[in-house]
Amino acid sequence: MVDTRVDLCGITLDNPIIPASGTFGYGYEFAELYDINCPGTFSFKGTTASPRYGNPTPRIAEAPSGMLNSVGLQNPGVEAVISEELPKLAKVFSKPVMANVSGFSTEEYVRTASLLDSQAQVGWIELNISCPNVHGGGAAFGTDPHTAAAVTAAVRKAVRKPLIVKLSPNVADIASIAAACEDAGADAVSLINTVLAMRIDIKKRAPVLANVTGGLCGSAVFPIAVRMVWQVYEAVSIPIIGMGGISSAQDVVEMMMAGAAAVQIGSANLVDPYICRNIIRQLPEVMAEYSIDVLSNITGAAHR
Repeated sequence: MVDTRVDLCGITLDNPIIPASGTFGYGYEFAELYDINCPGTFSFKGTTASPRYGNPTPRIAEAPSGMLNSVGLQNPGVEAVISEELPKLAKVFSKPVMANVSGFSTEEYVRTASLLDSQAQVGWIELNISCPNVHGGGAAFGTDPHTAAAVTAAVRKAVRKPLIVKLSPNVADIASIAAACEDAGADAVSLINTVLAMRIDIKKRAPVLANVTGGLCGSAVFPIAVRMVWQVYEAVSIPIIGMGGISSAQDVVEMMMAGAAAVQIGSANLVDPYICRNIIRQLPEVMAEYSIDVLSNITGAAHR
């Protein structure tokens, strides 16, 4: 009998599979399809202090082996999430949930994170300092070690629950930013967010996305994500949540061997809404194939 359990900042997950923020909503739509308690947890839609309507359309574009998105953090705002979304979620999800927090200033990050930290359903705060689709938003904090550390430290003082900082791949040295966040009090890091990219409509001779650029996700970015998780594992001692193009149980194993303690699955949910459930079902068979008895033991195995 294989053991798929992993530890994430002191909280035991039944398995390392976590649907990623922005691809799983607030959970209850997927609950109409299957029991969403089967993943270890999930990260709900990125939440800001005030409601946001997001970027103008079109804000989705196809790409080889992936897609571009420029949604722009559309969400109802933290107060509506607490008063409306979390009570609905409680009817279909019994585990601690990961609260993804975005912002446009340190003060906004602190306010939103502290409000969500006080909710009993929330197990972790995931601080998104890496969104490439919002002008003046989180990405401005995530591209420099000093600003990343400053916002991490400010939120760390305001919350009691484990703090996970979500990192951008659109930087020269992601490992130094991860180390700065660890020094500032982060309990874990998650990476990677989407890779900045664009498409051009050759008939219109104009960018496909209204925002011009967007974030590339999907299997095209998987090797990039594996490389960055490997680099960060060498630089920090806190847990890493690996993400970026994961779409199979084999991908999960590879990402964990690179250094991830758990993984997030994002755009694959938009292609196949059952993907997380199916990967969870496949994990024991894949573990047996590669003689893995305890899944948590393979974290960083490729470094040894």
